[in-house]
Amino acid sequence: MSCRWTPPVEAGAVCGFDGAMSLPDLPAPPPPEAPELCPLGLDGVLVRFAQRFGPAANRAALDLAAGLTADPLPGQTEVASALVSVAVRFDRGTTSRAAILTALRNRLARPAPPQARAPRRLWQIPAAFGGAHGPQLAELARILGRPEAALRDEICATPLQVLAIGFAPGQPYLGLLPDAWDLPRQTALTPQVPAGAIVTAIRQLVLFANASPTGWRWLAQTAFRPFQPQGAVPLPLAAGDALRFVPVPGAEMEALLRAGDPMGGARLEAAP
Repeated sequence: MSCRWTPPVEAGAVCGFDGAMSLPDLPAPPPPEAPELCPLGLDGVLVRFAQRFGPAANRAALDLAAGLTADPLPGQTEVASALVSVAVRFDRGTTSRAAILTALRNRLARPAPPQARAPRRLWQIPAAFGGAHGPQLAELARILGRPEAALRDEICATPLQVLAIGFAPGQPYLGLLPDAWDLPRQTALTPQVPAGAIVTAIRQLVLFANASPTGWRWLAQTAFRPFQPQGAVPLPLAAGDALRFVPVPGAEMEALLRAGDPMGGARLEAAP
């Protein structure tokens, strides 16, 4: 899931696509003094807050995306946040890139409203850990020298947040776990994990929207589907949501999977 693509850009601009993870063996570049505003195709601008993931850059991206969603710029047609960046699309028939860049600079100069910094929604999602529902939890326990139950409890006690949605429709990147979870990916691919699988990826957790191969370790299983194309809300999770996994026995997870409800026993409530 590591990727970095640098397209041709205007002179003086430094642009790229930030994928799910930064390569762990690359040296961290110094943070920019101000967000970079880069051309993104004919009708877009990429606002990038850092070259690599960091909590402050992620928070800034979430704040900007929330602000632009609540109060769009003139001519804005779409806004989407990634881990450390925000893509803004505009209607070339009603505005120009220069006008959007000016409006974005003005918006970035304003402090984010305090309410933008706290999650408004909390998801509680049942998850079964280890065994058939998380066959690589035992391997991770050996690597870290800790019992499987301790790792499960630490994941479930950690207040997670949806840092970004991407790679597949609705698929969330969740974090952050404690520093001890900052582990490299496997040397070989796991051929396939099922939809609803929870994998660990450099202090983040990824809840798979679809069955997929992966280079990260599969720890748990949910019956929750983050992509529900037939539902009234196809993408139930949103960047910035708070989330906790609630441990359940394997038999209870099997019952949830058999029931076929894409919500998988998940509860949504107002964040405290």
